[in-house]
Amino acid sequence: MARIYRDAYGVPHVRATDVLDLARGQGLAVVRDRAWQLEWLRRRATGTTAGVLGTAGEPWDRFSVRVRVVDTARRAFDALTGESQAFVTAYVEGVNAALTSPAATTPPELVAVGATAEPWPEWMPLATFHAQQVLFADIGSTLWDRRVRDVLGGDAALLSHEGPQPAGSNAWAVGGARTASGLPLIGGDPHRTFESPGVYHQVRLACEDPDDPFDVVGFTFTGVPGVQHFAHAGDVAWAITNGMADYQDLDEVGDDHDGPTVVPGVGFRGPSTELGDVGFEALLPLLRARTADDVDAAMEHWVEPVNNVVVADVHGTVRYRWAGRVPTRDAERRWTGWRTDRHRVDVGPDGQVVTANDRRGPESDEIGVEFAPSHRADRIRELLGDRTGLTTDDFTAIHDDALLGGRDAVRHLAPARLDGWDGHMRADSAEAAAYAAWRSAFVRRVAAHTVFDPLREPAPDPVVGPWFDITVMVGLGLPALAAAGTPFGIDLAEDARLAEADVDASGWPATWGETHVFDPIHAFDLTTGRTAPDVPAVPLSGDQDCVRCVGSLPGISDGAYRGAVARYVWDLADRTAGGWVVPMGASAVPGDPHHLDQLPLWAETRLAPIVTDWTLLTLDPSEETS
Repeated sequence: MARIYRDAYGVPHVRATDVLDLARGQGLAVVRDRAWQLEWLRRRATGTTAGVLGTAGEPWDRFSVRVRVVDTARRAFDALTGESQAFVTAYVEGVNAALTSPAATTPPELVAVGATAEPWPEWMPLATFHAQQVLFADIGSTLWDRRVRDVLGGDAALLSHEGPQPAGSNAWAVGGARTASGLPLIGGDPHRTFESPGVYHQVRLACEDPDDPFDVVGFTFTGVPGVQHFAHAGDVAWAITNGMADYQDLDEVGDDHDGPTVVPGVGFRGPSTELGDVGFEALLPLLRARTADDVDAAMEHWVEPVNNVVVADVHGTVRYRWAGRVPTRDAERRWTGWRTDRHRVDVGPDGQVVTANDRRGPESDEIGVEFAPSHRADRIRELLGDRTGLTTDDFTAIHDDALLGGRDAVRHLAPARLDGWDGHMRADSAEAAAYAAWRSAFVRRVAAHTVFDPLREPAPDPVVGPWFDITVMVGLGLPALAAAGTPFGIDLAEDARLAEADVDASGWPATWGETHVFDPIHAFDLTTGRTAPDVPAVPLSGDQDCVRCVGSLPGISDGAYRGAVARYVWDLADRTAGGWVVPMGASAVPGDPHHLDQLPLWAETRLAPIVTDWTLLTLDPSEETS
């Protein structure tokens, strides 16, 4: 029978004598920590959020049904091998046992709406995972780009950017000749919209079956068994970034179309819906991985999102590859099959791999069209340089780098008062605050031009509404616009001068951290009449195009709405020499000691310790009475 232990930050360490009991134990642990979140994810997957949000939930519910999240999950579960089905089923058994336990406490959010958490069918983990990933690619940006091309023609690329709500990431690794230990190091952080509770759940999964032993620490999506994107299995560790691949298609369809749609009249085609596969066949092989080759083989089962994978092992291998299903197309963009060359690249002991959603080279050109600006990747490479003797502290310092990428493109337009600024978006910086205030005023001036009036029409669906806010898109694309000289006939220099006058009139903020504060979204924020749990609005360094990605929306809000939803350093010489952190904590329950206890660490770019010694852990109180 699985037993659940906790470290000083409440992170669950699940210990079991076989893999199915381990899965049940993980299911129990996630309910104890994230019961409200599980119910919210279940409702998002099944298109029933209106039951707790009212009419505010209806747009998502319609979208979830149109893209057939549940149908895809059911087909994918049925197609799993028997072993993988059993693993997922055991996890769901643990979830349901905890939900129906007499000792279960109803989360305050469910008390507020007068609802109870409903049991999960065995396919639900696949549905919650797919619902979280279906907008991960380019549905919103594709619809936006089409509108911009229709209105502005060939200049559409000037309003294209990694935003406003996609997920990016940083990940990098160096070979053993570059580290103090002599074995590789991996560092990274996934970037998503900040949510309360957070999207990732830290976990340790230890199976002590002599015929199937493994011991893995990593991050899992709440509601999904195993670990997926970021983990350290002792002998091997891995990380991912969004590959920015072009793997979804949107086509105009008639009224008689009976396939998935994203909005009325626009058909949807993606690998998971096409194949009836969401990649769960990779879960057990990842837990059992011992080498880079093992992780590589497990990733052959990955479907979407299409990711860049960085993997290293104790044998010194440091490897890059991409993983997922990318369609091949003919001249008319009809799907003809799937790409099979994953472009594996191994670097030597003195080499490095850096990936930050940027265009890496020919391997990127074959799978994608639009990529993130290279600012983060270039800066990480610069910080690594040819340094040796690297440690976890050095990688953590890279996490903390707040130099604003893309600033040079705007520098000639900025106020003279910023001439001496070093470009770092530090929370205590008056210059960063001045730049951000002027930037927002400048964005609003540019976005107000009449050339953009046709783009102010409502979005084709509220679900993709964030992509159709012209102020948001001008703000995110500002470096490209500024580098273009007079885009769309706009006199940017005059707008820049007027923007400075605007801030003179309204007042300049004292520091960047005065307005750039942690601002996660909770489901209750989407409607009225519900009060979301309080989360401290802590000041934060960084910004959208910094390695320390803590993005704001220039022209709209300085609040930190997206960025690093986890940070980690994996040391292949010693797991406990690395570290990990999430923005809030292991628990989603307001008032729990572990609801917000990692927030100070995360805000200061520090890492919580990784503990593997069982004698230093505490048995979960619920276990003592079970």
